Amino acid sequence: MMFLWAISGVPFGVYAIVQNFNIPIQVQPQVFMLLCLVNWGQILLYAYKWPLWKVLVVTTGTAAIFAGVETALILTIRPVYQVGNETPVLVIGVVAAILLAAGLLPPYGEAWKRRGRIVGINFVFLTADSLGAFFSLLSLVTQHTFDILGGVLYIICILLEIGIFASHLIWLFRTRQIRKGAKVGGKTFDDILVEYEQQGIPFKFSERKLTWPWGKGENDEEIGGRHDDKSPAAPPYQAKNKRGMNDEDTTEGDEVQV
Repeated sequence: MMFLWAISGVPFGVYAIVQNFNIPIQVQPQVFMLLCLVNWGQILLYAYKWPLWKVLVVTTGTAAIFAGVETALILTIRPVYQVGNETPVLVIGVVAAILLAAGLLPPYGEAWKRRGRIVGINFVFLTADSLGAFFSLLSLVTQHTFDILGGVLYIICILLEIGIFASHLIWLFRTRQIRKGAKVGGKTFDDILVEYEQQGIPFKFSERKLTWPWGKGENDEEIGGRHDDKSPAAPPYQAKNKRGMNDEDTTEGDEVQV
């Protein structure tokens, strides 16, 4: 998601500068691309355990490549656009829209996998990003002419992010009783989920068997899959099996099956 968003900043920045949008709109794709690269670097560092020097080299090198490509495209397309040929800049705008939308598709796949639950996305960040897209859209409206494709870019972002919010809110509503009961017992929803899986009992909110190849960590566990480091409580039957045999568990002559 973050890398696709960072890439989308290149054509988006070219489109805004060549079209000569107002200055904040020209600056916004550059800041957006930079922050996405920083976040991508954090993912490589903390989730994938890359060494810091490697993260710095890769992210800095990627940023330099993106800056070079954007500069080259601006210098190439701007003269063509100024003589009246709008096709190249239109293609650039379409590519930006596709990349921006593609970056928001992986969370939908994860939401389907978790029955609508959104994991690994900070909703404060998502709110700030949605508001940024909304106010950027308003800034286009206040220009002397409204750029349709530029507006589509922001509208796509807003609608897809609203869909992410809606998915998680619906999941919260559907699981409200389960989460309330878990809280009373000093557990979390994840604890309940693990207990059902360990006992092999069907659970309508269990995760579907869909995995992303880039979302795997050690022990085949998906990165960001849990909100805390608390180990799930073992089901009663498992805790009992871990105890040593005593008079309450077995009597003399009983068979112990493994």
